[in-house]
Amino acid sequence: MLTRSSGYLKEVCSHSLNPYGGCGYGLSSCGEGCYVRFNPWLTQGREWGKFVDVKINAGELYLRSIEKEKNWAHKRSIPFTIFMSSSTDPWQPAEKKYRVTRSVLQAMTTCPPDTLILQTHSSNILDDQALLLKLDCSLRIHISIEGDRNRLPGLPLPPCSVEKRISALEQLSALGLKTVACLSPLYPLEDPHKFFNRLKNAGASAVIIDHFIEGDGTTEGSRTLKTRLPLAMSQIREDSIHLPYRTHIANIARNYLPVGISSQGFAGHYTH
Repeated sequence: MLTRSSGYLKEVCSHSLNPYGGCGYGLSSCGEGCYVRFNPWLTQGREWGKFVDVKINAGELYLRSIEKEKNWAHKRSIPFTIFMSSSTDPWQPAEKKYRVTRSVLQAMTTCPPDTLILQTHSSNILDDQALLLKLDCSLRIHISIEGDRNRLPGLPLPPCSVEKRISALEQLSALGLKTVACLSPLYPLEDPHKFFNRLKNAGASAVIIDHFIEGDGTTEGSRTLKTRLPLAMSQIREDSIHLPYRTHIANIARNYLPVGISSQGFAGHYTH
């Protein structure tokens, strides 16, 4: 259940935890640029967005493995940090029925990690806000909000509107929970100043800006270049598909909030 981190995630956490295999959001806009869709070990020949494997006993498996994995991390003098999730969305539609994510969070109230990073595209995280308040660990909640547009040309709608995701961020922040807005992958912004001011007013503690170049696990963004996302972005703003656009947007964002870039941002390292 707990996977020791490698590659991109090694800078972010000691372990990842995925309560589902596949993702019910895979056919929405976030699935278009999702790097996981190109992982044959995960897809096993199946089309991304058309399957979901439910790890029904995830909470139990977590409790069985936590001591061993925590000791593994601490012996290497690193915090026992869990990223949930790296290859699925913990609050995808299946969670309404199966509550696997909830079972893991309940287990964590008994045996917490040192740090927990939660990542979601969905306002459904609000279903578990009372449980989040019970977690006795360092907690960061990453809400994926790629930009201020709900749709890019030729792509499907997102799983949850920008408005709903900002509202979820605001509600969680109001509870005293640490929230971070993740522009991952960064979309071309219509009004960056207005957008970052909104995130600041909603209570975000920081923003992560992660371009598909480097952000998809390749130095040139080669995985994402196989998808429709770069063309959709370039139809709005041609320079948005190049890495200097990330720098341009980060410089604007720093007028409003601390900014983390790519993996350093996911690891909780920000600059003003």
